[in-house]
Amino acid sequence: MFKKVLVANRGEIAVQIIRALHDMNIEAVAVYSSADKESLFVHLADEAICIGGAQPSDSYLNMAQIISAATLTGCEAIHPGYGFLSENAEFAEMCESCHIQFIGPSHQLISLMGDKANAREAMKSAGVPVIPGSEGDVTSVDQAERIAEKIGFPVLLKSAAGGGGKGIREVDRPEELRDSFEQCQREAKASFGDDSMYVEKLIRDAKHVEMQVIADNFGHVVYLPERDCSLQRNHQKVIEESPCILISPEERQELGEIVAKATLKLGYTNTGTYEFLMDHDHHFYFMEMNTRLQVEHTITEEVTGIELVKGQLAVAANEVLPFVQADATVKGHALECRLNAEDPENNFAPQPGKITHLFFPDGSLGVRIDAGVTNGSFISPFYDSMIAKLIVHLNDRNAVIAKMKRVLSELEITGVITNQAFLYELVTSDRFKQGTYSTSFIENDVLAGRRGLNAAKSV
Repeated sequence: MFKKVLVANRGEIAVQIIRALHDMNIEAVAVYSSADKESLFVHLADEAICIGGAQPSDSYLNMAQIISAATLTGCEAIHPGYGFLSENAEFAEMCESCHIQFIGPSHQLISLMGDKANAREAMKSAGVPVIPGSEGDVTSVDQAERIAEKIGFPVLLKSAAGGGGKGIREVDRPEELRDSFEQCQREAKASFGDDSMYVEKLIRDAKHVEMQVIADNFGHVVYLPERDCSLQRNHQKVIEESPCILISPEERQELGEIVAKATLKLGYTNTGTYEFLMDHDHHFYFMEMNTRLQVEHTITEEVTGIELVKGQLAVAANEVLPFVQADATVKGHALECRLNAEDPENNFAPQPGKITHLFFPDGSLGVRIDAGVTNGSFISPFYDSMIAKLIVHLNDRNAVIAKMKRVLSELEITGVITNQAFLYELVTSDRFKQGTYSTSFIENDVLAGRRGLNAAKSV
């Protein structure tokens, strides 16, 4: 096992990785930007090195500086967390060239899965069902129009190199396609430096279901219980739960076996997540694969009792997976809410600022709070606005919802505006309680209802 590992990330995920390293008696080195000098993860690390200014391009995306910090401190491996360089094939290859273990899959597989069109072809050849759509990258409006005519409207335009809800447009009618395609290309070029697109059939009112796998270098693959990530806004997840209450044990096993076989066929190692849309008839369609740890990996840890960061470290150190498929059974139910510094009453605008008071209502059975902040922490305008992940795990889903309501009610935070009340509104809604919500629920029901109410009040 490694003796020293560099954590190439910030915030709550850096805190969780550092804690896992310390549990395993591994030294943790943090890298930080000038804006994060007083952050919790910096204080928790055994060593910390400032690698640049507040802008991500000067620090957390500065590959040369991160590699230099790892070399300078004698680190044997780098854990990228999620976001930033976690799915950057060039960075993974740089680590390999410098004889530093990248804790994740190979750079070749990151590159393959990072291109959505190529990933789709790889999944088809591996026997994974995919959404009807383009074959390979789409670079012109004329191509997009031909494909859309063939598969039928509505369609979804997506950046081939994209993620995080960027470079995506829904198109309902042929006359909307040209403008939407050009807007999408510009956004993709600005966000990812690549304006290649792909086009797929838009399946509305679906469930967003994902299944995580972890594989070692000895042919062992374990698939983990599915997560329902359908509560989204602008294609970004807000609340996740595991398992999905609409999926049967037989469907779970069938989907798990499909992704496990695909993982073996790809020669994929370490952890990754297959994301699917599930229609009303419970047909699953592959959307994309994330070649990293997910934000919502916590609920999988809760329902299985498996610590995924430690599993990643074992695989990266060329050890056999410390658990088998029989260990990855569903034990109870888990729910996660993402507490963000944003203003739901102002189109969810980010709300940077200093936290002047903070009380997390943890300390009771089944409550876990993953955070990278404390009293007095500053929410920077340069990074993601997530403050903490609120996780509840108990035997019964109704009990989980009741306890999450209590957690959200007791939580206290001042100094920044958050989405706390909005999360409470979601978990107390009838559709959420029934488990029948879909990817369109927040936009088409909750927010559309608010807009209608506001319009009525203004009359």
